[in-house]
Amino acid sequence: MVADNRFDVEKDKSSAAEFPQSAHQIGVDHWFQAAFVLTTGVNSVFVLGYSGTVMVPLGWTGGVVGLVLAAVASLYANMLVAKLHDYRGKRHIRYRDLAGEIYGEKAYLITWILQYVNLFMINIGFLIMGGASLKACYVLLFPEDHSMKLPYFTGMAGFVCILFAISTPNLSSLRVWLGCSTILSLIYIVVASVLAAQDAIKLPPRDYSIHGTTTEKIFEIIGASSSLLFAFNTGMVPEIQATLREPCVENMLKALYFQFTVGTVPMFAVTFIGYWAYGSSAPSYLLSSVSGPVWVKASANIAAFLQSVISLHIFASPAYEYMDTKFGVNGGVFELKSLSFRTAARGGYLAISSLVAALLPFLGDFQSLTGALSTFPLTFILANHMYLMAKKEEMSSSQQIWHKFNVVFFCLMSVAATVAAIRLITGDSSKFSVFADL
Repeated sequence: MVADNRFDVEKDKSSAAEFPQSAHQIGVDHWFQAAFVLTTGVNSVFVLGYSGTVMVPLGWTGGVVGLVLAAVASLYANMLVAKLHDYRGKRHIRYRDLAGEIYGEKAYLITWILQYVNLFMINIGFLIMGGASLKACYVLLFPEDHSMKLPYFTGMAGFVCILFAISTPNLSSLRVWLGCSTILSLIYIVVASVLAAQDAIKLPPRDYSIHGTTTEKIFEIIGASSSLLFAFNTGMVPEIQATLREPCVENMLKALYFQFTVGTVPMFAVTFIGYWAYGSSAPSYLLSSVSGPVWVKASANIAAFLQSVISLHIFASPAYEYMDTKFGVNGGVFELKSLSFRTAARGGYLAISSLVAALLPFLGDFQSLTGALSTFPLTFILANHMYLMAKKEEMSSSQQIWHKFNVVFFCLMSVAATVAAIRLITGDSSKFSVFADL
């Protein structure tokens, strides 16, 4: 069994620590590979929903300004975490390890829980989107047949994700798949953007106003703020950074700069074009509303489904790394022991995720709740406070005040967003039954 190698709170932390053990590859990848991992996340199939889940509640001004500010804030927060990767001479290859090094054992456990809640809910979102993509393709090809419902397609998506997880041991082994993911992303983003733009030209003037009572607007705006931050953040910067060769901090910063410049262009384009085309009627899955040749829309939906499989693997990799390291499983793809373990452990994890996704397929609500419960605490509250604690002696008083302000502000945002997300989920749950065919 491979040692878990958690921090020792009694240890003299000024001394050099051993490099953490892991069943997955550490310190071998070029920064460009990490950049594509990050870009795969930001341009995942979720981008097909931002016109509806972000722009509709915020409108043109709020949506555009909000996305830009969210991108700037997310880059800044991720840079703070990246700069702490080799804190005290030790590479912290897991988010919880970094928190534990700075705060102690309780923070280690709390961070672990927050991160896995975050990643589990993101995985559910990918399964929802994967199922929706398959269903959309099915409806296009068999418009008269209504026997197949969304939960069936969610189950199919889960099964394909299990096969992919079994055959792809770790994050570094995604190399060729990241290229495939980029191509797949471009297919559905270009198709959705072009077809939506054609609709925008043909359709009569759209309604871009924000609907609802004042109370409803407030809660929807708060919920949309969670989705804004959800769009740009992985919640696993240390895990991605762990795969990079030295100098790990400089290489991760390069990857982040790529993500938040070149990497965000497709996402911004499809989001704004989708809202321009359909206004306040923009759907939570853009390909369900665009007009165009059946074969083109079907191809885009298949591309969206396949990309969701690759993206889910990225966000599930910390859970896989934990299980493989805990039980000492680090063999090749076809080694019997490793294959059997991956089949049981990863298959069970994804089967549970698929069941939850089919049970409650409310994508916008999951984005809001994920942002509220974990993206705010992990990416913004914890990042600012960890950096403050680690670099306090080097900071001026104004810099310390700035980080404290960020901590307080994002704490308040997290509480407000949680209330708004729960309200949205409660409302949708009253409208739809479990295993709804949306």
